[in-house]
Amino acid sequence: MKLFGTDGVRGEAGSFLTAGLAMRVAMGAGIYFKEHSVNNRILVGKDTRISGYMIENAIVAGLTAVGYDVVQIGPMPTPAIAFITENMRCDAGIMISASHNSFEDNGIKFFDAQGNKLSTEVEQRIEDICNDSSAISGGQVTGKKIGKAKRIDDVIGRYIVQLKNSFPLNLSLHGVRIVLDSANGAAYKVGPTVLEELGADVIVLHDEPSGFNINEGCGALHASDLCETVVKYRADLGIALDGDADRLVVVDENGEVVDGDQLLGALGSYMNDIGALKGGGIVTTVMSNQGLEDFVKAKGLKLFRSDVGDKFVLEVMKEKGINFGGEQSGHIIASDFSKTGDGLVSALQVLALLINTKQKASKALRPFKLYPQKLINIKIKVKKPLDKIAGLKEKLKVLDEKNIRHLIRYSGTENKLRILLECKDAKIMNAQMDDMVAFFEKDLNA
Repeated sequence: MKLFGTDGVRGEAGSFLTAGLAMRVAMGAGIYFKEHSVNNRILVGKDTRISGYMIENAIVAGLTAVGYDVVQIGPMPTPAIAFITENMRCDAGIMISASHNSFEDNGIKFFDAQGNKLSTEVEQRIEDICNDSSAISGGQVTGKKIGKAKRIDDVIGRYIVQLKNSFPLNLSLHGVRIVLDSANGAAYKVGPTVLEELGADVIVLHDEPSGFNINEGCGALHASDLCETVVKYRADLGIALDGDADRLVVVDENGEVVDGDQLLGALGSYMNDIGALKGGGIVTTVMSNQGLEDFVKAKGLKLFRSDVGDKFVLEVMKEKGINFGGEQSGHIIASDFSKTGDGLVSALQVLALLINTKQKASKALRPFKLYPQKLINIKIKVKKPLDKIAGLKEKLKVLDEKNIRHLIRYSGTENKLRILLECKDAKIMNAQMDDMVAFFEKDLNA
């Protein structure tokens, strides 16, 4: 059974991600981490989904069954799990979240002892253990070897200190008005606290999680409320997080969403200007706009592209000795402060840029023009291998002849096909997009 997608194990809670599967995955992971155990302790956190109760208890049962002690810290952002896992010297960390998905879904993400997301090879090793009944049976323990669990409620302070340390000590947010949309998710407490402690005037939206309203019409994927509120209260900046707060979307003082690629370009260029950028370049994914690449090169820097997923961005960053990168979607990694995408760390870097340059967000965060680009997600019934779809090769040849950059891939977490087209001529691009959408909807939903 295939378990891991582009960001852990994810699916509808109660159907795909059952309590039984969650326990088995935890047992498989526990058996693997036992091979490298130092402190025999694993950290478990979650976002605010109602199914988190079910899955958390199942994971605790699975880990203790193979002899691990478990530390439960409740609702916390994904990047906080990465940080606290290393800070508390745990063998591994587990985050229960489906990120930007609606409340019906949930997921399990893993971090190693250093707070890094697992490599594809390690995920495959855990998956192999999960699919091996004899390994699962043989990994269970009895008597005094069975693990124990305890809940700690005060670790939020450690993460708040880490966040504040990512913001320059000589700067203050006094006099800065910020609207923060926490998506009824994992950062509903820590987000406002950090910004207020740094001196900002904070207006908070969607900070009352019910278990069912995470990401619902709010947060990084639904910024309309944020845009309207920024204008209404004449705020300097709007910040939207997703359910597990590893993603950032920024809204300028005019209530306009800043494109993720423009944000990456602005931050990378600023870091280079102040001497904070390492490795002479930035890392982004194959999804990023060509306009970003041209801008970066014009600055005398290099741009490297990775596969989609912030863990792949980080892999290339490590390989190239670069400390900044991210995804168009808002996963931004400033590796001097975080080992995974961190919406709050990224927001603080944006605020430092605005204060130091003394510019409005509308100007400072749009340093170049984007090429026309369009991304459409199609709900599909089957994920047929792309190279087996009759006629697709010919369709792609037409795109190449028209100088249209294209990226077509299945979502690793949902039954969707993502089609991205980019071209200097928007009219040509839109016409070809309509054709491609009709082609795939017919083939994959027949």
